[in-house]
Amino acid sequence: MKKVAPIDERKADHIRINLDEDVRSGISTGLEKYRFTHEALPENSLSDVDLGLTLFGKKLRAPILISSMTGGTEEAGEINARLAEAAQETGIAMGLGSQRAAIDQPIQTPTFSIARKVAPDAMLFANLGAVQLNYGYGIDECRRSVDMIEADALILHLNPLQEAVQEGGDTNFAGLAKKIEAVCKKLDVPVIAKEVGWGISERTAKLLADCGVDAIDVAGAGGTSWSQVEMHRAPDEFTRELAATFVDWGINTADSILNVKKVAREMTIFASGGLKNGLDIAKSIALGATLGGMTSPFLKAAMVSTEKVVEAIKLERKQIEVVMFSAGVYKLEELIGKANLCL
Repeated sequence: MKKVAPIDERKADHIRINLDEDVRSGISTGLEKYRFTHEALPENSLSDVDLGLTLFGKKLRAPILISSMTGGTEEAGEINARLAEAAQETGIAMGLGSQRAAIDQPIQTPTFSIARKVAPDAMLFANLGAVQLNYGYGIDECRRSVDMIEADALILHLNPLQEAVQEGGDTNFAGLAKKIEAVCKKLDVPVIAKEVGWGISERTAKLLADCGVDAIDVAGAGGTSWSQVEMHRAPDEFTRELAATFVDWGINTADSILNVKKVAREMTIFASGGLKNGLDIAKSIALGATLGGMTSPFLKAAMVSTEKVVEAIKLERKQIEVVMFSAGVYKLEELIGKANLCL
């Protein structure tokens, strides 16, 4: 029988390690290779720049996503409350961490459901590991996750490498596409497929598009490496060295966006994986994304207060506005194609 740490213990480890350890990927996002053309005479006013958009029929005030983060512990519940309060105040989207903890242990439900209580109007994404569809989960668990937070969509996250390098990981990904397709057909809300930090290939993008997902969060390499997180959690030297091997693994964020656009041109794309600021979000939108997601800056801010999260969001919003103003555009769709590859 495989040894597996309790879910709440793993979640607490993940928060601690992300805050205290260097878990960065060994490769870059690829976004640094792109530049906007500066317009000295932009012929617009900064006050006219409009960051508003509509996603899944709901209006957002900025193309910013608080990427899926945590839940399942008391501390995680407090973090989710602060993040959700900030999302509500600023009109942006937020993804919850994997809700398996609450499906398996209903006592943990409040650490997730608090998000909707404090953010009645925010766009919230429920979240489950896609691989759990091969371990007894089905449409009922997906619906329970959605209902738990009255979610606007469900994220099914894909993390084969993380599962492969952790003790007792769930590594049976065989035949998963058909099960994702079944969820897409039966669920009443949009389904988002999300990597967790190693990016999306053309093959995977095509496979997910054929499954009928409504969006793909590419979560490219260049930010947090979950193999490095698992390295810090490893119970022995063998597992530690196994995880450490993959610090340079993955498809970077910029290439992942382009991979999806190449094979599924109409697919809604969320860009995450190492985005540092509003400039990176703007570059991602120029490459074809709809939202830009971040985790680490918001987690660090949420450890302090809701106000700090709001400050971080407002700074990123202003950064995007200044990018657009200085590039001579005032609507998000006008950013598309504006970033130039600089070799």
